[in-house]
Amino acid sequence: MEHPDIIIPVVPASGGCSASACGASARQMGGLPEAVRRKVEEHPCYSEQAHHYFARMHAAVAPACNIQCNYCNRKYDCANESRPGVVSEVLTPEQAVQRTLAVGAAIPQMSVLGIAGPGDPLANRERTFATFRLLAEKAPDIKLCVSTNGLALPECVDELSQHAIEHVTITINCVDPDIGAKIYPWIFWQHRRVRGRAAAEILIAQQQKGLEMLVARGILVKVNSVLIPGVNDGHLEEVSRIVKAKGAFLHNVMPLIAAPEHGTFYGLTGQRGPTAAELKAVQDACAGDMTMMRHCRQCRADAVGLLGEDRGAEFTLEKVAAMEIDHEAALARRLAFREQVRAELEAKRTQAATQVIALHRPPRKPLGRPVLMAVATKGNGIINEHFGYAREFLVYEASEAGVRLIGHRKTEKYCGGSETCGDGESRIDRIVRTLEGCEAVLCARIGIEPWSRLEAAGIRPDTEHAMEAIEAAVAAVWRAMLEKGELADAATERQRA
Repeated sequence: MEHPDIIIPVVPASGGCSASACGASARQMGGLPEAVRRKVEEHPCYSEQAHHYFARMHAAVAPACNIQCNYCNRKYDCANESRPGVVSEVLTPEQAVQRTLAVGAAIPQMSVLGIAGPGDPLANRERTFATFRLLAEKAPDIKLCVSTNGLALPECVDELSQHAIEHVTITINCVDPDIGAKIYPWIFWQHRRVRGRAAAEILIAQQQKGLEMLVARGILVKVNSVLIPGVNDGHLEEVSRIVKAKGAFLHNVMPLIAAPEHGTFYGLTGQRGPTAAELKAVQDACAGDMTMMRHCRQCRADAVGLLGEDRGAEFTLEKVAAMEIDHEAALARRLAFREQVRAELEAKRTQAATQVIALHRPPRKPLGRPVLMAVATKGNGIINEHFGYAREFLVYEASEAGVRLIGHRKTEKYCGGSETCGDGESRIDRIVRTLEGCEAVLCARIGIEPWSRLEAAGIRPDTEHAMEAIEAAVAAVWRAMLEKGELADAATERQRA
């Protein structure tokens, strides 16, 4: 008797077409014009797939901020922290353009220049738009985008549109002023400081108004929300529902960063960040109403390079001033790279339209349970990083529904430095704790000692799929686990009986 097949499509984090083809879901992409789809696919902060190929730069030209958040502490001349609001150098518009051109010459993957701080770009309106004007003249191929808290957004929408800004990110942590009062101590509004619930009411109204105005002008809007356990964790599903209804394109629920050494109010008062499981639960709850972004790295306000890496130290003002750059040749390299990637993605998209992974199974055997797997990668959508050198792991969920990215987890390199961390915990113990819930780690290579420690913790190391495409490899490992009968759960056992 022929056994029926289990059909396993390979899908991205939010469902839809193959993750090898695009980062947004079919629900999101299917109704968009081709020109808009292209905008998304080449923006690493908006497309899961694009972040494997395209680089971005944040220009730190906006030092002032018009609100105070309990999770934020802006730091200048700081190279030791990787989080929003931190920069090594605050630049003038002219310096920012000079640095952008240097980055664009050295990194042909460069496709986007964003202004995200270290304060709020629209609270530094003149500096922000001067940067955009100069860059549009010098490098018209580079996309421009802004990340804002939204307080000054409505009065800036016309100017954003005039400068051909195609992408705007608004940080919206709540739509309830009572919750907002727990997140924002004050705002600076119409030349005065407003506090408490009244401040949150004004901020929320401005954010919602600005969102509607941007959508009306055809500007793509991503909404960022910081998940703060005990404050807005039960509220973000409502935020997602409302911003989607008003036309937002993506929702990015990010974990609170609140270490005491950062000097934030939350950090100093002991407010904890969410666990990986808590973050996933909220993202999954929001995904019912909104396409979720799950590859965010919460970058510095002066980040340079692919997501997950920071090459800013290569492009200090002193180093940039010493560079000799052929701008015409640099532009040609960037354009050639983009055409190459477009052709590759189009080929994958065409293949994904008809490709499925078929799993052979015995009659009546139920589908297996979902499995989390960690992946070590340096980019390009393949498994190409040594376990010992990984500073982060992408986490994928494999199931009968397909393969989807659910997030990333930062860690310290296993190789290098002392065996123990500052708190006495060994590096491998900390990595194992970081990978809690994952049942396999896919990497290019791994040493005998970490292999043994992972196995002892119930995490299966896998180097059989080195240099293969991530999603296909994750699906293959899940299929092998299924065929070995390793994926039965309680419901499966009851069904068998």
